[in-house]
Amino acid sequence: MDPNKTPKYKNVLLIRFSAIGDVAMTVPVIHSLATAYPDVRFTMLSNVKFAPFFEHLPSNVSFMGVDLKKDYHGFGAMFKLFRKLRKMRFDAVADLHGVLRTTALSFFFRLSFKRVCRIDKDRRSRKRLTRFRNKDLTPRLTSFERYINVLKGLGFDFPINFKSIFGTGKGDLSKIDYIGAKDCPWIGIAPFAAHKGKIYPLYLMEDVVAQLDSAGVCRQFVFAYGREVVQVEEWAQKYRSVELIDTRLGMQGELILMSHMDVMLAMDSSNMHLASLTGTPVVSVWGATHPAAGFMGFGQKPEDCIQLDLPCRPCSIYGKKECMYKDYRCMTGIDPDAVFAKVKAYL
Repeated sequence: MDPNKTPKYKNVLLIRFSAIGDVAMTVPVIHSLATAYPDVRFTMLSNVKFAPFFEHLPSNVSFMGVDLKKDYHGFGAMFKLFRKLRKMRFDAVADLHGVLRTTALSFFFRLSFKRVCRIDKDRRSRKRLTRFRNKDLTPRLTSFERYINVLKGLGFDFPINFKSIFGTGKGDLSKIDYIGAKDCPWIGIAPFAAHKGKIYPLYLMEDVVAQLDSAGVCRQFVFAYGREVVQVEEWAQKYRSVELIDTRLGMQGELILMSHMDVMLAMDSSNMHLASLTGTPVVSVWGATHPAAGFMGFGQKPEDCIQLDLPCRPCSIYGKKECMYKDYRCMTGIDPDAVFAKVKAYL
């Protein structure tokens, strides 16, 4: 922070409700903001289940969790939430989400003569990235840069100095003691994502897992939840180094475990971002989506993004679109040997 520049606002509300990866991407920015302005109070308003992301931030950051489905669902919910927030006497609001709910909250705060700055998602430019012909693959602003621009609109100017939610160290393994001590390389495997266009086919991923298993002594922690477990539980029986990680750990436990990984292999998914928050190197696999859209994890290297140069890629910003060829060649064409080599380089 410029020592000659005094912040105009002293009590600032930051809003981002979802999704998990997008909320995770606010952490490096908020950490850097808070350390640059220690005399300003910042409150992060988000989904209550994301509280573990913000437990280790500077003391001038507070987290306010809400359950939108349970407590603020339906007509008039945002006005009800606004009435609660108004009592906290914020003098400025940073809308880092830019959806209908946050638009409503922003409107109410403006009516109360509070300064509000909202995120610019640049949707028109993203359409040029995913159009069928003459794709414009110019890298867009990252989510981190868009968040920073919102805060600059409120007069905050700061460098990014974030390393990990655990500072310069690692998470406390004693809190998940049944995992045991680390006596060999640890590899995180997150083979799933919300949409098929972002999932490396499991039969190819198993090839990678098998190569890592036979390459030497290591532990592979495969992250799977709910119905996903059934699809990969056979791996734990076939490969001595594979262990399944499900909801038992909880989000805080997962973050602690990820901080001790030598490398994380992930899709364009929330686990890619969670690993980034712990300072762990990430090898990511991209299919329907593309790093140029601005959603690569914090501190990740472009050369660790595995992807094919196909004329149809990217076809979607979020991976929801069904493959026009029906075969998801953007994923099936990726050689497991190439994925294995990228991961092994970190061991």
